[in-house]
Amino acid sequence: MMHFHFLPALAIALAVTAPAAAQSPASRSAECPSCAEWNAPQHPFRVFANTYWVGTHGLGTILVTSPQGHVLIDGGLPESAPLILANIQALGFSVKDVKVILNSHAHFDHAGGIAELQRASGAMVMASPWSAGVLERGTSGPGDPQYGALLSYAPVHDVHIVADGDTVRVGSLALVAHFTGGHTPGGTSWSWRSCDGTRCRDIVYADSQTPVSADDFLFTHNTTYPNAIADFEHGFAALEQAPCDILLTPHPDASGLWERVAARDAGDADALVRPGACRAFVASARDRLAQRVAKEAGTH
Repeated sequence: MMHFHFLPALAIALAVTAPAAAQSPASRSAECPSCAEWNAPQHPFRVFANTYWVGTHGLGTILVTSPQGHVLIDGGLPESAPLILANIQALGFSVKDVKVILNSHAHFDHAGGIAELQRASGAMVMASPWSAGVLERGTSGPGDPQYGALLSYAPVHDVHIVADGDTVRVGSLALVAHFTGGHTPGGTSWSWRSCDGTRCRDIVYADSQTPVSADDFLFTHNTTYPNAIADFEHGFAALEQAPCDILLTPHPDASGLWERVAARDAGDADALVRPGACRAFVASARDRLAQRVAKEAGTH
């Protein structure tokens, strides 16, 4: 297992230039009817201990903090970046203390804001090999099941590669990469432990596991991403085996986040803690994949 260490006294100096121009929010809204809803503002909140939700209401961005520096996961849409930056500040943290930015998958609704977040923080961006290429281009390639139906975004500079099972460390933080492809070839879930005194919770930010594609893509028979189903199965196994007390997802509705937050706000202090949530998430994903495979078999 490879470990990336960032010493407390280490100043990470990346040569970051201004991001290239991307589509305006107005033009994006015409091409993405869901974007306005995804980008609805959300007050940031503590998930548990040093783990915080700093994303929008419809898209996850997670901040994991330490005295030596912080880790940010995902960047929402391009127009989400100012909301994320404001949420980090509202919690009392400085974006300049974000040392690493990670990604779940490199679609515009989860990676679109990373270039601006990189520019504002000076953080190192890290991703799987396939996702790194997409991030640096700002556009997906033919291997993506949704190729041809995705919006572009500002390219990210100097993306560092992580391998399956790598641990990214910033100070006392240790986040483990789990390759969970299928939705994209580079999909990555992240797991870590957060502790509040002697109370600790294993947290998983599980990447999207839905077999969504462009109209002409078949998961069961294609030449651009022939390992798609095998990647889904690999990811399912990884998520089933990962210690998982609290499940978070890039689209919060996929893990019932807001119902759980409402229950916690109503007085159930442990409403976010569901040790069986990752297994239930995988069971649902397996069902959706099986339905997609059956549909493809019935039409071809």
